[in-house]
Amino acid sequence: MTLAFDLLLALSLLWSAGRTLTTPRLDRAIVLFMVFGLLMSLAWARLAAPDIGLAEAAIGAGLTGALLLDAYGVLRRRRGAP
Repeated sequence: MTLAFDLLLALSLLWSAGRTLTTPRLDRAIVLFMVFGLLMSLAWARLAAPDIGLAEAAIGAGLTGALLLDAYGVLRRRRGAP
């Protein structure tokens, strides 16, 4: 069971990383970056490093994702895009 979960987690990490880099829309890339950060925090927890997993979830996915979404909103308002 754990091997299947670890393989699914690894494939999910690779998929989200690939989609983040290749998506043409910036807003989707930011959301996928946040998903990657959350999956990475789960991977750190599976590797018996819960402190690094919590830091990744809080800083990598939470704070950085919120700042990127805010910056994207400012850019959209400045450009006047819908």
